[in-house]
Amino acid sequence: MTIVLSDLPDAVQEAVAATRRRVSDLHAELPRNGLVVWTAGNVSERVPAVEGEEDVPGLLVIKPSGVSYDDLSPDAMVVCTLDGKKIEDGTPAHLQPSSDTAAHAYVYAHMDHVGGVVHTHSTYATAWAARGEEIPCVLTMMGDEFGGPIPVGPFAIIGDDSIGRGIVETLRGSRSRAVLMQNHGPFTIGSDARDAVKAAVMCEEVARTVHISRQLGDPLPIAPELIDALFDRYQNVYGQPAAAGEDA
Repeated sequence: MTIVLSDLPDAVQEAVAATRRRVSDLHAELPRNGLVVWTAGNVSERVPAVEGEEDVPGLLVIKPSGVSYDDLSPDAMVVCTLDGKKIEDGTPAHLQPSSDTAAHAYVYAHMDHVGGVVHTHSTYATAWAARGEEIPCVLTMMGDEFGGPIPVGPFAIIGDDSIGRGIVETLRGSRSRAVLMQNHGPFTIGSDARDAVKAAVMCEEVARTVHISRQLGDPLPIAPELIDALFDRYQNVYGQPAAAGEDA
């Protein structure tokens, strides 16, 4: 049975509309940070659950396939169930979800803490993926953001949930919020779409810096206990304290 957006409770429709606006706006960060070319890449976000509407199936919002970044708008963002099927969301019939939707959907369905997923073909991170080589943790920035090396996921073909399976299998045993899918490119996860976009930007930055470092010689490793300390400080201490009544 196909879900019709206009039939859902008003609060759920409002949550979908807000998610569409966020996802549309965040797509601008990918070309702005040099992470994509032409129509490649995509951002998705899980639609937040609405209190009292637990019976509504989980939904995600994602970029339409093959549409220029200049032509994106909130109304063009595609709404899907967590098995990757487009609902009747008010978009034109020809606007189909990204070809990576099955991968995003699999991640949401199997990693409850993930609220955003991003995929790019950013140059340096994709170069590491082409070699099937993890990015070693030789920068304090990596210890802070990823808690260790950025791992490599298995080779998988686009079209079904194989990529999603590889992402989940690789990241379940890692503190990293980025994975380099072999011969493909980086995928990043986050608590929401903005968090996942930040991870994508940081992934490309460290991929570039470590590559340049290796042209000069062998980068110096960071001891595991120091990586642990860096990660703990950045995740739990860094930044401004939350205002009264807000979560940290």
